[in-house]
Amino acid sequence: MKKIFALCMMLVLAVTAFAGCGGDTAKKDEAKKIVVGLDDNFPPMGFKDEKNEIVGFDIDLAKEAAKRLGREVEFKAIDWNSKEAELKSGRVDVLWNGLDITEQRKENMLFSEPYMDNRQIVFVAKGKNVAIASEADLAGKIVGTQSGGTTEEYFTKNTALKDSMKEVKYYPDYITAFMDLENGRIDAVVGDEIIGRYYISKHPDEITAVETVIGEVSQFGFAFRKDDQALRDEVQKVFDEMKADGTVAKISEKWFAKDITK
Repeated sequence: MKKIFALCMMLVLAVTAFAGCGGDTAKKDEAKKIVVGLDDNFPPMGFKDEKNEIVGFDIDLAKEAAKRLGREVEFKAIDWNSKEAELKSGRVDVLWNGLDITEQRKENMLFSEPYMDNRQIVFVAKGKNVAIASEADLAGKIVGTQSGGTTEEYFTKNTALKDSMKEVKYYPDYITAFMDLENGRIDAVVGDEIIGRYYISKHPDEITAVETVIGEVSQFGFAFRKDDQALRDEVQKVFDEMKADGTVAKISEKWFAKDITK
């Protein structure tokens, strides 16, 4: 009886140990996943394509980084206005979606190194003799931009610049502004470089970018929880490798027809 009892106990312990190992494995597998929070309506950084799949420049970067880390990646659409709460609560592990690095955000998030400048630049129709080498060259021009955007805010603050232009036209989106530019209704568009260059990649014969920066330049980074230094450093390390071997530049050229990363 003692032998039978001992054998039963051994079987119970073995089953328990096996179940415990399975649980540990499940936890380890779960820990490998990186959940990326994003606004899924921000082309070309992250957006849903015609198949309802999330694609974009930042998506490709995050996928490659996760692949090199040997981790699964999940992209989770969130209310972008609540991004800090989503990150802090642990519902997402990283915010990677054209996020401006600011001193205020640094108080609540742990940022990567900057990987891209967020600039407002000038776009003109291809083949048109429009020389704009500085803000002063906007004088006398009909200029378009998106209503409610960074450029409108800049024009509002700089009344002398705004008053020097023949007219400023505000559009509900940049696509409409670019169409008017192509049709000769305006002389130039001032707006987000990332959106403009993405448009150029789809319409290479219609408009071109002028390397003239209007207003202040901010920088994009991807952000982690303040106490998640280990994950931040892991991702930063492989991202640095991606930059060094040309992968980041290649992904940029895919989405913007040019490497505009740092």
